[in-house]
Amino acid sequence: MLFLLTNRTRPNLTAAEYGELAALAKEFYASIPADVRIRGEWIAADQSHNYTLLEAPDIETVRGIQAPFERFTETLIVPVNTISGWTAT
Repeated sequence: MLFLLTNRTRPNLTAAEYGELAALAKEFYASIPADVRIRGEWIAADQSHNYTLLEAPDIETVRGIQAPFERFTETLIVPVNTISGWTAT
């Protein structure tokens, strides 16, 4: 399944909390689960949000991956489907 994650860092994090967030991110990227694939990542031009297209077996897997970041980020997880163009009738 595909999931679009929209992440925003919570306001007013301390320098220590930013350090913890960075350490969590490094740990995640160093050990992405075998059944999870990052299809793409983007950041808003103003750097207020980042977006990840993630392939995972189910939403529980995605929630489990995201759980350690909850103290530091606000995240919206949306299951999505691939589309290819539009057909006019």
